[in-house]
Amino acid sequence: PAAGLTRLVSCSDRSFRVDAQQLQRRFRSLQRAVHPDRFGQRPPKEQYYSEQHSSLINKAYQTLLNPLSRGLYLLELSGVEPAQETDCDADSAFLMEIMEINEKLAEPKNGDTLEEIETLIKAKQEELTREVTAAFERDDLQEAKKLLAKMKYFANLEDKLKAKKIPS
Repeated sequence: PAAGLTRLVSCSDRSFRVDAQQLQRRFRSLQRAVHPDRFGQRPPKEQYYSEQHSSLINKAYQTLLNPLSRGLYLLELSGVEPAQETDCDADSAFLMEIMEINEKLAEPKNGDTLEEIETLIKAKQEELTREVTAAFERDDLQEAKKLLAKMKYFANLEDKLKAKKIPS
């Protein structure tokens, strides 16, 4: 169940702040404990459980490691409607910025521009992550939701950028 993800990797239950190294250590030790290879000689039922747990631990780790999915998950835990990209449609300056980046991304291949966009997206994601952290710490879930909606836009831009960088 979703609510178990933070407990599973024993993070502070409702905090957005995560110690990535601690998370990784915890993940590795849990993975070792339930790794299907260790259950090769066990009854099928136990083998099945080990596979289920192994994939759940993977999912928990991936969810909590990424600030966007971690934030969306915390909203879900708090019973807040999931953040949609439309949540920040009122912010016209933000939408203009996204449109400009999209236009740059649409231009024919230009290595320098892509590097520039990549740097910009990284900086924006870091800034939004800091703001989301602060919003969660103030327990301002509506603000967190708005910021996560913005992060979704940047995650999409990041995907587009990755697709551009792969030589066709």
